[in-house]
Amino acid sequence: MRIIAGDLRGKKILFPSDKNTRPLRDMVKESIFNLLENSNKFDLKISQSIILDFFSGSGSFGLECISRGAKKVYFFENYSQTVKILKRNILDLKLEEKCNLFQQDCFNFFQYEKTLNEKINIIFIDPPYKEKRVNLLVEKILDKKILNNKGVIIIHRHKKDDLVISNKLKILDTRVYGISKIIIGR
Repeated sequence: MRIIAGDLRGKKILFPSDKNTRPLRDMVKESIFNLLENSNKFDLKISQSIILDFFSGSGSFGLECISRGAKKVYFFENYSQTVKILKRNILDLKLEEKCNLFQQDCFNFFQYEKTLNEKINIIFIDPPYKEKRVNLLVEKILDKKILNNKGVIIIHRHKKDDLVISNKLKILDTRVYGISKIIIGR
């Protein structure tokens, strides 16, 4: 895995070797960024954005955002083996000042929200495919109004996933890339 574009383009990202973490494939990641940067459905700039990365894994999405100019990324990851890899990626890329890592279950996020003191531009939710509580996160995000006016929530699921996303989320776009389904809304 690698950083695709921006200041850190071509830098390698480590990822866990076990099967408990599913890395975001470069093709899917690149497609998400192309969509965000080139679609007229979004009036959103990654540069200077604040990112919230739930189920961060090795940090591929959030680190890509920083490479493309994001101001700060809040990572939530609770699997200890993966947290070690994420910490190493942050250190190896010398991004400590732009990253806040919470070694917590993201369902506990709302205990920490007051520490953020800023509206979020992009929230990336990339849970294990078997995780079915996605709507719990989406609804809390929307109820608490932590997303800025032009911000988006990006959800990564398996293309055959039958989870119906909460009708509280206004879906702006849905795409399928290989086995991945990407849902973007606000």
